[in-house]
Amino acid sequence: MFEGFKVLFVEDDPPVRMSLAQTLELAGLEVQPCGSAEEALPHIVAGAQIVVATDVRLPGMDGLTLLDHVVATDPGIPVVLITAHGDVSMAVRAMRAGAYDFIEKPFAPERFVDTLVRALDKRVLRVALDDMRSQLQKRSGIEAVLLGKSAVMQELRRKIVRLADTSADVMILGETGTGKELVARCLHDQSNRRDRNFVAINCGGLPETLFESELIGHEPGAFTSAAKRRIGKIEHANGGTLLLDEIETMPMQMQIKLLRILQERKIERLGSNEEVPVNLRVVAATKCDLRVLSDEGKFRGDLYYRLNVAVLELPPLRERREDIPLLFEHFAAQASARYGLAPPEMTPAKLRELMAHDWPGNVREIRNAADRFVLEIGELTTPTAGVAPITLAQHMDKVEKVLIEHALRQCQGRVPKVMEMLGIAKKTLYDKLHRHDIDVDKYRPG
Repeated sequence: MFEGFKVLFVEDDPPVRMSLAQTLELAGLEVQPCGSAEEALPHIVAGAQIVVATDVRLPGMDGLTLLDHVVATDPGIPVVLITAHGDVSMAVRAMRAGAYDFIEKPFAPERFVDTLVRALDKRVLRVALDDMRSQLQKRSGIEAVLLGKSAVMQELRRKIVRLADTSADVMILGETGTGKELVARCLHDQSNRRDRNFVAINCGGLPETLFESELIGHEPGAFTSAAKRRIGKIEHANGGTLLLDEIETMPMQMQIKLLRILQERKIERLGSNEEVPVNLRVVAATKCDLRVLSDEGKFRGDLYYRLNVAVLELPPLRERREDIPLLFEHFAAQASARYGLAPPEMTPAKLRELMAHDWPGNVREIRNAADRFVLEIGELTTPTAGVAPITLAQHMDKVEKVLIEHALRQCQGRVPKVMEMLGIAKKTLYDKLHRHDIDVDKYRPG
């Protein structure tokens, strides 16, 4: 149930220890029974994938002293105290000191199991979050900007690095909120143009009457209000990168002129007969299928084929759900620093909500959700109208893939170690690797 995680159960009464350990094992939990707090100490280390369940009254070191030791070693390890009748007030004080929960004797075995399952849920999440924070801190270069460990994001980063130093113009396809401008900036920053201007213009935000003047510039007197020379966006991006966002909204007449500029790499400002050479990369971003628009006569076919050479397709967030926890953690950390607030505790239920949501607004929506989470206002996610929610089976597949990839990273791709960490047989592991299309070699050093 919780591969690689176990319950460290401390009880000095052998029959009780044996009985409750068997109860936990029958529920599918791995148990490490200990007859004393001293026997449990070697298992309690920072980052240990354990929860602790301990009787309060023990010979030698008692349960409360053991709690203090756990909190001092790793406050993220949940500790469940088992108390006798009459010790409840003491147990409440212990919870204020860092205990996760307490159970008063006598108790039903089902309650004991349920409490430890919730504690394990919390520990699994905490270990995953700590792992993600560590990954975020270790990232550099393009990996620190374009976050994601999914196969599609790894491939996207590889393509960007390969294209960066070429002279090829690039078309970026992606739904709203997938980060098209961020990808364009990565192309610029990874290229030998990085020291020159990156100029972004939203084609949908310009009035048609100003389009040519804004892009190409004008000379004094070119039209009534042209009092002085204006350098256009294309010329300003000379030597660097020009991003034309929402290019599908560019007026037809301007599309003709853009095609000529792309072919000849020269411009003529309005009111001038002098050609100005320009050396720049043009990145066109769109959420539409330009081929369809071209067939419908809404976008020039010749411009489409001129742009449709180096194409980067950005996957929607719903197609890379394994990246959701990492992105949310990143944006929550940013929001926490921006607002000067500590983020609330991320619970397993909230993580399940994040993983189940369809994210129609993609990365932009998850960033807004992280802001709301830190500010503790509104719902974490909002229902997606007309979109079928992810099924339980799909959700469990995603979680299973994340856990396997986490184990592979921890073990540097060593299959025997992964089998041991996950507690599964070799054939089972390889079946899961094949089903989730996971390449073990990517996790092996060098």
